[in-house]
Amino acid sequence: MYELSYDKGICDTCETLDCLTRCQHINLDLDAAKTERQKIVQGEDSRVLRECLTCYACEEYCPYGNHPFYLIVERQEQKGVWPVPIPLTKQQLIMMAPKGKITPEKVKPPIVNMCYFPMLLECVRGKLFEGCATIVGSDIFCNIMWLHFAKNSAIKERVPQVIENIWNYYLRDSQVEELICFHDECYGTYTHLAPAFGIEVPFKPVHLFEYLTRRLDELEDQIRPLGMKAAYQRPCSNRLIPETRHWVDDIFKRVGVERVERQYDGENALCCGAVLRAQQRDDLADDLQKRNLEDMKAAGANVCVFNCPFCFFTLGEAVAQQGMMPLLMSELCQFALGEGKMIGG
Repeated sequence: MYELSYDKGICDTCETLDCLTRCQHINLDLDAAKTERQKIVQGEDSRVLRECLTCYACEEYCPYGNHPFYLIVERQEQKGVWPVPIPLTKQQLIMMAPKGKITPEKVKPPIVNMCYFPMLLECVRGKLFEGCATIVGSDIFCNIMWLHFAKNSAIKERVPQVIENIWNYYLRDSQVEELICFHDECYGTYTHLAPAFGIEVPFKPVHLFEYLTRRLDELEDQIRPLGMKAAYQRPCSNRLIPETRHWVDDIFKRVGVERVERQYDGENALCCGAVLRAQQRDDLADDLQKRNLEDMKAAGANVCVFNCPFCFFTLGEAVAQQGMMPLLMSELCQFALGEGKMIGG
C-alpha cells in the first residue's frame, strides 16, 4: 500500500504553523494552532478535521512541503469525519470508478489528456492545438477529487492504475513521453500528489498553460491583442503546483489582457463553492461566491478566466449575470487568434 511521505519532526519544530494560522476559513491563533496541529499529528480528534473546507490552501502555505493537507485528509478518513455525506460519497465513488473499457491506441504527439471531461473535447481545436491527439475516459480519470471527500484510500487504489493505463495503453508503444494536462487537477496529481504517496509516474506531465505559452510564441504574428480586463478563478488543485502560477500572467501578457488587482487572488483565492455544495454547506458557499464575484466586479473585470472545469461549470452562469464573460484559458487564447467560439456555441 502506498503511504504518505510526512515528517512529524518538521511539524514539531515549526514555529509559525502557516498551514493553520493562515487558513481563510478556520480562525486559529498560534497557540490554538499548535494544539490542533499536535492532535492531528498524533492521530487524535481535532476541530480542524470537521471545519476543514478541503480547499487545499494549507498544502501551499507550508514552507517545508510536508503535506499538511494530505495529512488532514488521512486523519479525516481514519476518524470517519466525512466532509461530504456518506451516501453521496459512496454514490460518487461508484459513478467515477474506472470502467475497464479501454483499448490500446497508437497516438502521435502532442497528446492532450482531457481526463474525464469528454464534454470539453471541442476545446482542443484550431491553431493552438493543430495536430494534437486527445485521450479521455473514466479509466484515465486522475481521481484527485477524492481529497474533497476524505478518501485518500481511493486515491492510493486508483491513481497507480490510471497512470499504468495512460502509459501502457497510449504512450509507451507510441514512444511518447510527454502528456499535456488540460486541467490543473491532472498535472497536480502527477507532479505533486503522486510523489507525495510514492507513486511513480513514467511520463512527463506538461501543464496546459506551458503548452499554450509555447504555441502563442509560435503564433505571435497572428495574435490580436484583446484589450480585456480579466479576473482569474484559481482552482483548488493549483495550490499543489504554485510554481505554475506565473503562466497565467505570461499568457495574459501575450494576448493583451490586463489582470485586475483584487483581494481574492493568488494565495488569497477563494474556491468556486462547488465542493461546499456537496458538503451541504450552502450558506457558506453562497457567501464565498458572493464575495468572490463582487470582488471581480469591483476590480473592473469584464472577463473571468477559468482552467478547472468544475469552477467553470459552477461559476460560469453567475459570472455572466454579473456582466462578465466566462472563458476557459484556452478559449481566451483562441479569441486572440481570431478563433473565438463559446463552448456549445
